[in-house]
Amino acid sequence: MSYRPYQQILRRKSRQIRVGKVLVGGDAPISVQTMTNTPTEDAEATIAQIRRAEIAGVDIVRVSCPTPESTAALKEIVHEVNVPVVADIHFHYKRAIEAAEAGAACLRINPGNIGSKDRVKEVVKAARDHGCSIRIGVNAGSLEKHLLEKYGEPNPEALVESALWHAAHLQELDFHEFKISVKASDVFLAVAAYQQLAEACDHPLHIGITEAGGKRTGTVKSAIGLGNLLWYGIGDTMRVSLSAEPEEEVHVGWDILKSLGIRHRGVKIISCPSCARQGFNVIKTVETLEERLAHIETPLTLSIIGCVVNGPGEALMTDIGVTGGGAGRHMVYHAGKTDHTVDDGAMVDHIVELVEKKAVEIAAAAELAKQAAE
Repeated sequence: MSYRPYQQILRRKSRQIRVGKVLVGGDAPISVQTMTNTPTEDAEATIAQIRRAEIAGVDIVRVSCPTPESTAALKEIVHEVNVPVVADIHFHYKRAIEAAEAGAACLRINPGNIGSKDRVKEVVKAARDHGCSIRIGVNAGSLEKHLLEKYGEPNPEALVESALWHAAHLQELDFHEFKISVKASDVFLAVAAYQQLAEACDHPLHIGITEAGGKRTGTVKSAIGLGNLLWYGIGDTMRVSLSAEPEEEVHVGWDILKSLGIRHRGVKIISCPSCARQGFNVIKTVETLEERLAHIETPLTLSIIGCVVNGPGEALMTDIGVTGGGAGRHMVYHAGKTDHTVDDGAMVDHIVELVEKKAVEIAAAAELAKQAAE
């Protein structure tokens, strides 16, 4: 079997729903989500956290609403942020109704935890009346008792049966604006469950590896699990669950999508791991550039290579490139061609200036192309 570079990922066909202004499923871009960890009752702190996630590029944000005070604060939160807000509801159906009335774009519920069919019916009515979608959130750690008795332990079949069982409840009420998640902290369990669910229905899927861990370990687990699913076209919206700040979840989510060529946002830095040949401190330079270029949304590529072994080759494939040289002077490439040299001390500021200028040029060209197409 020959290797085919740049093979395009073929996404699973799913129905499309709306989460506020964001389309999920169908041919809509895979959206990146996160969840706040501030007390929702503290509207000011929650709004500030959401705004940091917005800068990082989040598409949808989820907030927990366990109390009447939290759903009361939700109205202010929804009004002050620029992305759709999903209300995370567990156990009490009245919180779901209050959240819908407060302006939530989506209600994350587990219908089995809500209670009787009459209570589920009330939640669905509130969602329909206020234009909310719903996420059926199935989790390996909170499966229904009858499924645990049937299967003996959480497994893919149990997760999928739970998800489809709850989906049937909503469909019986002629409500179809919902997506499904079947999360687990075990990568193999989660991936297998999503694969089975993807074959069993056409509902849009929210993918994630729940309780993945800290910044480093959680990133690795999520990249393996979500990367596998996305590679095979499964997933319409996603969250990277980390024991880290919400904006870090957003950064990792975008990095996963960019690595697979699914979505492009901001500066993609291609850098070497550094070695004794490096002409400058690659690790420190990349760390600084990631911070200083985080505000750029326009997709472009930047190669930072410490020496001439791979530097020129990588520069051929990036918008801007830098290769370490001798005597404290380094070669700068533009559009794959050698352009000029820069002194070590001025290099970082110079790269930032070049990238910002290039981003403006690319954005302007894209806008002209859009206008011409119209």
